[in-house]
Amino acid sequence: MITAVQRSSAKSSKALVTGEFEFSAADFAAIAEIAKSEAGIDLPESKATLVYSRLAKRLRALGLGTFAEYCSTVRENESERGSMIAALTTNVTRFFREPHHFDHLRKAILEPLADHVRSGGRLRLWSAACSTGQEPYSMALTVLSVFPDAAERDIRILATDLNPHVVAHGKKGQYRKEELAEIPKDMRTKWLEPVPGDTGSMRVCDTARSLVSFRELNLMGSWPFKGPFNAIFCRNVVIYFDRDTQAMIWRRLSNMIEDGGALYIGHSERVSGPATNSLQADGITSYRKKAGLPQ
Repeated sequence: MITAVQRSSAKSSKALVTGEFEFSAADFAAIAEIAKSEAGIDLPESKATLVYSRLAKRLRALGLGTFAEYCSTVRENESERGSMIAALTTNVTRFFREPHHFDHLRKAILEPLADHVRSGGRLRLWSAACSTGQEPYSMALTVLSVFPDAAERDIRILATDLNPHVVAHGKKGQYRKEELAEIPKDMRTKWLEPVPGDTGSMRVCDTARSLVSFRELNLMGSWPFKGPFNAIFCRNVVIYFDRDTQAMIWRRLSNMIEDGGALYIGHSERVSGPATNSLQADGITSYRKKAGLPQ
């Protein structure tokens, strides 16, 4: 007679994905638990094939034979936990992605603040999932279109991501020419420069790069800054989280936005939870912070 315990054990050891490495339901559950606790990522079992394909590369790199071995490694090795999270998240980005957001930033935030900034006032922007840097540099180029002397003003752009590899890429500010097609020609001419010895690449110039500070940051952890920010870009991030975590992130972001400031989110995302009391829609996936309504 097969007991309930035996049935449960058989189910957990059954291969979820057939491939090079043994990958059981128990392995998937362990990875999903670590991803949730480390970075808030919600992984339903329907994502098993994606998880397998993303992490099989890590097993090969580490010389491991099974996902059970990999799970043990991840539990014991903080660095590999970071590599796992980086592998599971998608760093799809490009310059001026969702161009209406940058139009809104310029017209609704930057231009109305022109007198304030030119008289010595501060301007703070945050790219909360900066990937390889195209988003914060698009923000910087938008700032320079309004404030050509931004490097001499009290203007700063914070760029954060939990993946140290993409943060390092962003700091470098160097991109293949084909990646620059979405940057308006006048901006490319003025604010990008050739890379010595590499005719296929361009580098964001020192003036634009000086506006952006890149930092590693897990949005599920503590945020070692107070704000407030005049605008925050947090696009295509909360799609990885469950509803409760999404609501929590929206609330924390709302608390970081100055009254009248803006939040820009992904095209498939919507603000939910308590933050809906302080953020109001102001265009396509753009929100404004209402005055006098802290969370």
